[in-house]
Amino acid sequence: MTEPTENPAIEVYGLEDRSFPPSEEFRASALVRGSELHDEAARDHEGFWARQAADLLSWRRQWDTVLEWDLPYARWFVGGQLNASENCLDRHVEAGRGDKVAFHWEGEPGDTRTITYRELHAEVCRFANVLRDLGVAKGDRVAIYMPMIPELPVAMLACARVGAAHSVVFGGFSAESLRGRIVDAQAKVLITADGGWRRGKAVPLKASADAALEDTPSIEHVVVVRRTGDEVAMAAGRDHWYHDVMAGASTECAAEVMEAEDLLYLLYTSGTTASPKGIMHTTGGYLTQAAFTHKYVFDLHADTDVYWCAADIGWVTGHSYIVYGPLVNGATSVMYEGSPDHPGRDRWWDIVERYKVTILYTAPTAIRTFMKWGTTEPASHDLSSLRVLGSVGEPINPEAWMWYRRHIGGDRCPVVDTWWQTETGAIMISPLPGATTTKPGSATFPLPGIAAEVVDDRGQPVERGGGYLTLTRPWPSMLRGIYGDPQRYHDTYWSRFEGRYFAGDGARVDDDGYFWLLGRVDDVMNISGHRVSTTEVESALVAHAAVAEAAVVGAKDEVTGQRIVAFVTCKGDQTPGDELGQELRAHVATKIGPTARPRTVIFTDDLPKTRSGKIMRRLLRDVADGRDLGDTTTLADASVVDEIRRRAEAAPQDD
Repeated sequence: MTEPTENPAIEVYGLEDRSFPPSEEFRASALVRGSELHDEAARDHEGFWARQAADLLSWRRQWDTVLEWDLPYARWFVGGQLNASENCLDRHVEAGRGDKVAFHWEGEPGDTRTITYRELHAEVCRFANVLRDLGVAKGDRVAIYMPMIPELPVAMLACARVGAAHSVVFGGFSAESLRGRIVDAQAKVLITADGGWRRGKAVPLKASADAALEDTPSIEHVVVVRRTGDEVAMAAGRDHWYHDVMAGASTECAAEVMEAEDLLYLLYTSGTTASPKGIMHTTGGYLTQAAFTHKYVFDLHADTDVYWCAADIGWVTGHSYIVYGPLVNGATSVMYEGSPDHPGRDRWWDIVERYKVTILYTAPTAIRTFMKWGTTEPASHDLSSLRVLGSVGEPINPEAWMWYRRHIGGDRCPVVDTWWQTETGAIMISPLPGATTTKPGSATFPLPGIAAEVVDDRGQPVERGGGYLTLTRPWPSMLRGIYGDPQRYHDTYWSRFEGRYFAGDGARVDDDGYFWLLGRVDDVMNISGHRVSTTEVESALVAHAAVAEAAVVGAKDEVTGQRIVAFVTCKGDQTPGDELGQELRAHVATKIGPTARPRTVIFTDDLPKTRSGKIMRRLLRDVADGRDLGDTTTLADASVVDEIRRRAEAAPQDD
């Protein structure tokens, strides 16, 4: 156990001494085996990114200036011209790789489609022509509200082809959420579906879209993909079936020439205390960093790898690492529509085995869910094709990292834990699997060309210890602002620490210089004057043999300021109760210190999660403090919270 530093911004208790250097077998064929990329970027930051842009993308016109930086606004590859759709499709077809598979798509009911780059190019061109026929032109905005079906990336790439910015709204969001995003973007067209499949049931989307469209005057047309076959209402003159409008569309469509700084897409982050923020990502810099990180973080060998990012395209992970990064790099990807437990808990491992997936990128929440279910399902499938494992979305606790490596990766696959955000556009901190010695739970180091520092409350760098994670230099895929609200952009990201980007995450730096993410600083608890990270307490709980998953929040306490409340899901063979609760409290106190000992342990069958798998700690704080629940529309299963509240009311407290 390490002692916290004097008056730190966030106190550090955890210690992890396991490490895993790349195997000689992996290093032998790795794209990066040493510090060469870091060294190049350190010598010439702008020159490094210029080389990546030139090597990874096809440009209609070379840029005049690599970077214009007027804090907090960056312009990358100024004067350069290109088109995102051409970079994802046309150049691969023209190079003779049209028959290469772009997507192995699998629907939850078991239907499948194999889509080559040539087929995807033709479909995108046809739909781009449809959009033009509907009046969509360069500079317009198009809203997309769809399940995980191939028509979703088709719609995105068709928008990019005609120069319209797309705004993808996650299919699990409510009509109200969709309406707010359409209104803010002033979207001209909505692309949706009758519904999608989730855990064996048809989830309606068109009905929610119709409810949203009751007060969205900017929408002129709605295109509807038939997926579930359920009957839906179609408004005459406004609504069009996808298959009808595509029937006569040409497979040839000239792409708009776009400036590097032209808007590629808007993606709205969910606001908990204010309206959602429309994050703006432009074309040249975003594509450069998405392609660079996808290639090198995952050690992509495009000719042989089968890559699967098991996220939803409604989130930025899907934008960058299902659509743009993989397609720019000419990769073959798997895309799956449904849940990991339908029709059985081995669905993912069956997919890995059948498609011979080599690279898997998923969230810690999914990994901990699989831990809860046990090892029988993955052990019943041949996972030997896997060679790289990735983690994204939130800090991964060391025991989940180890389980992932051991039971999914067979103790041979490097694990690349990645830190980035909707706002950063692409991965910022991550190992390079052929070059970096990894530590379970650490995202390791900033990538080449990325400058990150942990600072204290005064904005002074913290060489060792905990604090606030900031970025000190512009990067190509960075957000270009909040749509329609430049002041909010400045206030949200650039006002806390002068000259630094800060989006709210805590981190610590260990004695070897490794970065460890501590979660949102909003989730840091103040226990008798000690600033304790929820991530460290959760990691200590999950390190106990009985625990599969844990979420920790701070509840109000008149004496200590806050008390620690732990919500714990046990592994299938464990019996929760008061005795185990006391054991877990003692375990945390022993592992990281008495300050972090939970006052209350509440055992749950599940935790409140969004359909993307993120734990909604905000709702757990509401439960812990006895407040009315906030917005629950994005929950995968709203009944979970009711059961947790009932158990919380009956749970004993440890004084």
